Amino acid sequence: MTAADQVASSSLTGASVVSACALFFTVASFWWLNARQGQLKTWEPHAFAAIIHSSTARLRLPLVLHNTGPKPIVVQDLILTFPDEPASHLPLLWMSSPSRLQPGPDEETKLPAGFVVPGREAQQLFIEFEAPFSGFMPEARDYKVQLQARVGHRKGWRRLLTFTLRAANIIDPDRYAVYNNAPVELTKEDRKRADAALLELLKEQGDSASGDRRQRHSSGDDGDAGTSR
Repeated sequence: MTAADQVASSSLTGASVVSACALFFTVASFWWLNARQGQLKTWEPHAFAAIIHSSTARLRLPLVLHNTGPKPIVVQDLILTFPDEPASHLPLLWMSSPSRLQPGPDEETKLPAGFVVPGREAQQLFIEFEAPFSGFMPEARDYKVQLQARVGHRKGWRRLLTFTLRAANIIDPDRYAVYNNAPVELTKEDRKRADAALLELLKEQGDSASGDRRQRHSSGDDGDAGTSR
């Protein structure tokens, strides 16, 4: 092979490498900009709304969901879980999507429904969660809470966020009101008020359970008497 042929072959090989690299860069750039599946990101809420009765426990959170990729993400469902608490603290279910954080008679609410977060966009939502039964009765303390979601492109529940819910700030549980979720110290009067209100709810729940047990026992006695006759 002559020197000219060697130079031509070397030039051809270099050109092929450059072309291959350019093609790879083009394909990778297209995938990154247009076809990459991103993730949902959200942040700890600075406030929440809550109401707690012996038969109802509701939490309303202001959430911002950000899609980090170019492809849209379908959110099918949301729940709140308490990973460090006993099994009696079942997940709080997504019950509605109100139009604001402050509860009121003139607000607009929507039933739970799947929604889309477009690529590289963020959405602000107000999500209301409710305990499936009255067994959830928070104490005046901090709780570790996880927000989980079911999304269209993945199977099962996916953890979106773990944050601290400061239930000690709920000083008037009978009223559906907004509370600060920042780590601030309550006054002694507010803390006593919160503790007393939550203890009263626990007492009401205990009295209700005792009444149910007495009623079931009485019904059982009547049934036995009827059988004996």
